Amino acid sequence: MANVEHGGRPGDGFVRAPETVRARLHALRAGLWAVAAILAVRQVATALGTPRAERLTDLGTWVGPNGVAHVKGSLYDGTRFSGTPFGGLVLRPLTRSAEQALGWGWTFGTLLLVVALGLVAARALPPPVSRRTALLAAPVGVSLLMLSLPVRNALSLGQTGIIPVLLVLLGCFAVRGERACGVLVGLAAALQPTVLLFTPLLWCTARRRAAVSTAVTFATLTALAWAAMPRDSAVYWAHHPAGVGLGGGADDPANQSLHGALLRFGLTGPLEIGLFLALGAVVAVVGLRRAVRYARDGQLLLAVAVTGCVAVAVSPATWQHQVLWVLLAVVGRAGRKASDRLVWPVAVVLVMTLPTRMMLPDMPVLDPLRDNTVLIAALAAATLVPFLSRTSAHYRAPLPAERAAPVPSRFRRIPLLPSGRVLTRPNLLLELLLIRVGYSAYQQVRLAATGGTVAGGRAGAERHGGQVAAVERFLHLDIERWANHAAVRTPFLRDLFDFYYESFHFVVPLTVLAVLYVRRPADFRWARSALAFATLLALVGFWLYPLAPPRLMPGLGIVDTVHGVQDFSKPDYGTLTALTNQYAAMPSLHFGWSLWCGAVVVVLAPRRWMKALGLLHPLLTLSAIVATGNHWVLDAVGGAAVVAAGFALTRLAQGPRPRTAVAGVEEAVRPSVRAGDRGPG
Repeated sequence: MANVEHGGRPGDGFVRAPETVRARLHALRAGLWAVAAILAVRQVATALGTPRAERLTDLGTWVGPNGVAHVKGSLYDGTRFSGTPFGGLVLRPLTRSAEQALGWGWTFGTLLLVVALGLVAARALPPPVSRRTALLAAPVGVSLLMLSLPVRNALSLGQTGIIPVLLVLLGCFAVRGERACGVLVGLAAALQPTVLLFTPLLWCTARRRAAVSTAVTFATLTALAWAAMPRDSAVYWAHHPAGVGLGGGADDPANQSLHGALLRFGLTGPLEIGLFLALGAVVAVVGLRRAVRYARDGQLLLAVAVTGCVAVAVSPATWQHQVLWVLLAVVGRAGRKASDRLVWPVAVVLVMTLPTRMMLPDMPVLDPLRDNTVLIAALAAATLVPFLSRTSAHYRAPLPAERAAPVPSRFRRIPLLPSGRVLTRPNLLLELLLIRVGYSAYQQVRLAATGGTVAGGRAGAERHGGQVAAVERFLHLDIERWANHAAVRTPFLRDLFDFYYESFHFVVPLTVLAVLYVRRPADFRWARSALAFATLLALVGFWLYPLAPPRLMPGLGIVDTVHGVQDFSKPDYGTLTALTNQYAAMPSLHFGWSLWCGAVVVVLAPRRWMKALGLLHPLLTLSAIVATGNHWVLDAVGGAAVVAAGFALTRLAQGPRPRTAVAGVEEAVRPSVRAGDRGPG
């Protein structure tokens, strides 16, 4: 495999590249390695900063004072140890040294394994590999591994799922000779039995010595463990086939295999076992056929990833530290269009780095998706995603997005940004993924601004509220109490403002985005970018300046018309304020998002009555947030400021709207055309 994969050195055709290009690439590479180092330091600090009783708990199952590797009986007493008997055989002699190095030694050893895995995976990219890709692949790969949940668990909990993946990659891409390859893959299979699925991959890609060596190595090591620990081997292979039921219930959401998913769906007994075997056989056949095809196509790293994803799905128990194969599938290229090319890698990275509750709303109807996210990604990689062949015309050159001509005077020295406004519609799935993750980050930052609890920021938020109230009195803008009491005395106004506050905050912006996506795709990109910048700036405001709204200011006399009476004698004012951060008031995104909607409608709407409605929405929102006691007037000023900054940053980063950009180019070209018309003849 390694010989086929690396027929030439990546980037040989770039030897004569200009020195400036080389310097920029090396500077960018150094920056990416710095990012990877920062992430590594962060993960190590988090692992070492965890209380001793909570750190490396999985490793503690075999090295503690009562760990199974010290017990003369079975490794599987108590079902806490879930490794193979061979794994226990290897770990027993290491218990003493592991106890001495339980903290620093294990953590930094795992860190070195992660770096090695990233380097080997980067070296395994299929040719032709550009110089830029060859230089940047390794730090990007290490960074993604550092962010992935399996690696974070390995660092903090002491799990060993990185070792089989690294052994397989070393066997396929680093060592010379088929026998050495088979020994490494067989060793990985002795630690994780489903790795045996690589045997048919090796056999069908004309590496039959490696396949035989894999089987022989696995059989020899397993037999050695059986001879040394017959009781443990009988428990693992007979009573708990391939580890089923060890380390936790098979229906636990941490088990991301088909078997675990079927149990979570309520199937049990012979029906579940028969369905699991049938589905597993189908996935194995389809996935291995695809892996062989990609291997013969020269995409051997993708073939390894697909085979690993098959192993994730068909294993009776696949715990979170064993799903690292899915991240390797990010190397597959899917989609003929440039707008489609990022969907698969972004989806894989999100699945492997973020908790599922950040990607999917916390709704019962979505529980089947949320509980099986990694399994779905593995099944998609193994059986469904149409990865492009290297012979495809779109493998290296996807169909480009249509762009507006750049304005001649546009500021061009912002790195990593496109040179013109894109006119085509972006990929919907990618947009939805980013919107969901962005909103989840917005929720997390709101809570983190007060240390994760509302009570934690109460004193500072109330102090800031007093400052805002004083400034408003000085500017004669302190109308909150008058507006609030006027609404309370008028039931119609109170009901109107309560309904408007609760109902239109999300509905109107999402509607505007949906209409633009369908009818005005180029303007959708412009408007979406402005909204994203405004929201990011607002998050900075929430973080730096937690602010109590008027309804949560003791002694101000504001009636909370939406949420009900708050008990100021309680640290969290009651149930509602204990659930979410009520101090994310400055700037007001209620008003900011409504103002964004109004500005977009006024600029783009073709009818005057539509523009009038666009202006009416922020006016009603401002009235609602003040009358209900949820915001100060200055909060709305802050919301207007971040929206204005959002549009300004969008223009700076991407240039003016496409129509304006094209018009600017036409105006720039027209004088030269006229001059040409006045030429000779």
